[in-house]
Amino acid sequence: MTHLTEQLKSFSLFEGMVQENIQSVLHCIGYTVRTYNKGEFISLTSEQVKWVGIPLTGSVQVLKEDLWGDRVILASISQGQVFGETFACSRDTVSTVSFLSAETSQILFLPFHQLLTSCGRSCAFHHRLIENMVTLIAEKNFQLMEKIEIISKKSLRAKILTYLGQEARQNGSLRFEAPFGRVALAEYLGADRSALTRELHSMKADGLIEFHKNTFTLLQPQAGGYDG
Repeated sequence: MTHLTEQLKSFSLFEGMVQENIQSVLHCIGYTVRTYNKGEFISLTSEQVKWVGIPLTGSVQVLKEDLWGDRVILASISQGQVFGETFACSRDTVSTVSFLSAETSQILFLPFHQLLTSCGRSCAFHHRLIENMVTLIAEKNFQLMEKIEIISKKSLRAKILTYLGQEARQNGSLRFEAPFGRVALAEYLGADRSALTRELHSMKADGLIEFHKNTFTLLQPQAGGYDG
């Protein structure tokens, strides 16, 4: 428990809470920790989601599949971020996406109803947990807006540049490591993998970017965005 609470105090959901507070709230609401292998599904589309998940290690991909089996990655959830809260707080708690372990991952699960319901003692640290959860839900909506900005671009180059620009801002540097490999990035952008690879090399030849595997450098950032 001590190792877990030491790790959790650096996560956004537990911001402003000391280890003793975190330990108390975990006992109050209950929790489960499970380990998943790379490529293992955590939850499938149409299943009920009554929990909030947080990767303690590894990462999780949020997937959407259509009737023909075409897959799109909606988001990548890294260590310390939350997932599942959108469906857990909905009326019927039925998920419209699947959650996949992108690598060997250890996931902390918290029951959503208990998380958002103040305990009988009305402890201050539980109130802080609720406030943090509401903030994280708002931030997730902002991330959705960023995804909409990407997919609204007309050309593949504009989608790539918009995505890379967002990653650069998030990392605070024009040089950064993207969370996706080529296959995952193609799925995230809704593009063909071969077309993505060709466009990346074309952008490199045009002096827009440099890259090696998942590490990218933006050479000609445009403050006004990319509208192509």
